[in-house]
Amino acid sequence: MPKQTQHLGRRWYAIHTYSGYEENVAHNLAQRIESMDMGDKIFNILIPKEKKIKIKNGKRKTVEEKIFPGYVLVEMMVTDDSWYVVRNTPNVTGFIGTGTIPTPVAEEEIKALQKRMGVDEPEYKIDVEVNSPVKIVDGPFKNFEGKVAEIDESRGKIKVLVSMFGRETPVELDFLQVKKI
Repeated sequence: MPKQTQHLGRRWYAIHTYSGYEENVAHNLAQRIESMDMGDKIFNILIPKEKKIKIKNGKRKTVEEKIFPGYVLVEMMVTDDSWYVVRNTPNVTGFIGTGTIPTPVAEEEIKALQKRMGVDEPEYKIDVEVNSPVKIVDGPFKNFEGKVAEIDESRGKIKVLVSMFGRETPVELDFLQVKKI
């Protein structure tokens, strides 16, 4: 049994769940903590998520995606009974660790995750510069190739010169509608 971890006190651990059952596990575990009076040993449950920008039908949408699908983080003190409560929650397949001994997640990793989760406005990742050749991957000009004419970082927009009917036509696109060639 996880005797070696008892001296670590209150730490974060990663538990592995069946994919798609993260919310279900968090919910069940919260109920078990309450019904089994484990609040003094199991403190927090976290499903790390971050906001991402996706383009759907030419519209920009912010979606929340799990950073680690199939994992739930639990802040707890590992004792025989707290380990048992978590381990036997439906849809939990086990702790991350060696054998039956859970390995705590490094404090820096938890801080980095919390920081990543705290970002409300997702940033645009743009890796093109003016004159870069790009391929348009979405919208009415999908599959056209062109050259970047202007970049408006604050609005997340990019002007691309597309060659049509023998002349270059400037087209304004979203960052997410182009990719570097």
